[in-house]
Amino acid sequence: KENCRPDGRELGEFRATTVNIGKCSITTADGSALVKLGNTTVICGVKAELAAPTVDSSNKGYIVPNVELPSLCSTKFRSGPPGEEAQAASQFIADVIENSQMIVKEDLCIANGKLAWVLYCDIICLDYDGNILDASAFALLAALKNVQLPSVTINEETGLSEVNLKQKNPLIIRRHPVATSFAIFDE
Repeated sequence: KENCRPDGRELGEFRATTVNIGKCSITTADGSALVKLGNTTVICGVKAELAAPTVDSSNKGYIVPNVELPSLCSTKFRSGPPGEEAQAASQFIADVIENSQMIVKEDLCIANGKLAWVLYCDIICLDYDGNILDASAFALLAALKNVQLPSVTINEETGLSEVNLKQKNPLIIRRHPVATSFAIFDE
């Protein structure tokens, strides 16, 4: 009735958004981003590891997302195993990755049937004030755009992988999904 949200914004006004990308966020990650969407704050760190691809997907790498909603982010959550909302958020992020084709898993393959990248995407909520899915998707995309993977080759004689940490390449992001939340009220 007053054309005002509980946090003081007008009905059509977006939440204030800030993004911090890279080494300022998580120095030990291969890519990272901190996103603040209104009062919701989410950090995403991406760690890249080498692994053998599965037999049925011998030309594909893996992307493993995990959303954490720890008790420190809100009194709504408890310590312990992931709750229903954290599991649903992790599945949402997995669906966004898969359905948007933001990263084609074949691009993560280094040697067919032998070696591929695994990207572990840990998304942790630091301050929960709603809109967690939008903030998580934003943080994920920003962190993935920040990833630099070292050059890897397979030595033909020994069959072992050789990693060149001096030559790094950005991750290929094919699509840029943007999550937006809205509601429709009857009458």
